[in-house]
Amino acid sequence: MNDAANPYRSWGMVAADAEVNERAQFIRQTYLHLAGAVVAFMAIEAFLLSLPGVGEVTMSLLGNRFGWLLVLGGFMGVSYIASSWANSATSVSTQYMGLALYVVAEAIIFVPLLYVAENFAPENSHVIATAGVLTLVVFTGLTAVVLLTGADFSFLRTVLALGGFVALGVIICGMIFQFNLGLFFMGAMIALASGYILYDTSNVLHHYRIGQHVAAALALFASVALLFWYILQFVLSVTSRR
Repeated sequence: MNDAANPYRSWGMVAADAEVNERAQFIRQTYLHLAGAVVAFMAIEAFLLSLPGVGEVTMSLLGNRFGWLLVLGGFMGVSYIASSWANSATSVSTQYMGLALYVVAEAIIFVPLLYVAENFAPENSHVIATAGVLTLVVFTGLTAVVLLTGADFSFLRTVLALGGFVALGVIICGMIFQFNLGLFFMGAMIALASGYILYDTSNVLHHYRIGQHVAAALALFASVALLFWYILQFVLSVTSRR
């Protein structure tokens, strides 16, 4: 059987069925790669925000609803490619290229939000730091729930997929028709991102195969980035109303 017919040929067994030491090593590698992705994201973001003219480009983009739609569409396309590369069963370098591509894409799409938070939030509100701490607390708590209970949240797959499509539709409509999505939508998206973290974390325990730590790290990073995106928006909106 060739690799195209058997995409898991280069992987080991499912992590849940592996020996304890092998499973522990897989989990450790996954979270080390996740941590590396987060650090790389922060470094790239700091570089992008320091570039001359970033403010003008950001404000121009935010003022052009169709331009932002193109950016969102491009990000979705890049995300698909990055995920496919990270799940490559035949090339380790391709896996890392996928993770790197996704981190860079996330850093680019975060620039407008972080620029606004950095330059237009109330003075001494520390919205970015606050959102970062809240994201870490929520992620740690959800991860602990899965790791300590060993629960399998794969049953959330359909609900999360439907929720994601509905949210995407609302976001696109909001861009086209220029209406504010509001705090309720942000709260719903925080809940959706939390569901993805539960789902992805349980997949690390129960469904990823030994050797898929790069793909697992990418999935977790995507969920953490989504959570941070909406927590930051929520914090920014609340502090701006004071």
